[in-house]
Amino acid sequence: MSHLVDMRERGTELWEKWRELVSEQIASGQSVAAFCREREVTSSQLFAWKKKLREVEAAQFVEVQVQPSERPVELKIGQRGKAIEVRLARCRSVVVEPGFDADHLRLLLAVLEPEP
Repeated sequence: MSHLVDMRERGTELWEKWRELVSEQIASGQSVAAFCREREVTSSQLFAWKKKLREVEAAQFVEVQVQPSERPVELKIGQRGKAIEVRLARCRSVVVEPGFDADHLRLLLAVLEPEP
């Protein structure tokens, strides 16, 4: 059984490694070829992992409809742990704390994720 756990941990580490590499390449502004030369990986590996990560993100996407609250939510000092992470394309995310302004979030998402 420990062999299976080791394999899962290695698999998780592998996904995290490539998630980080893909994010770094996107943020770097470098071409894929230049980035891959520096990191000693092949561009075909990077493209394959970009595709895998995109497919996984798309498969895990859940649409959320935000309804306006009838009464304002009061955020108490020290209230944490109830935040929601909204995952966006290109390995980005937004953390939404309790008491957020829904209209403000909609505007932010329209800038970060414009519709085609």
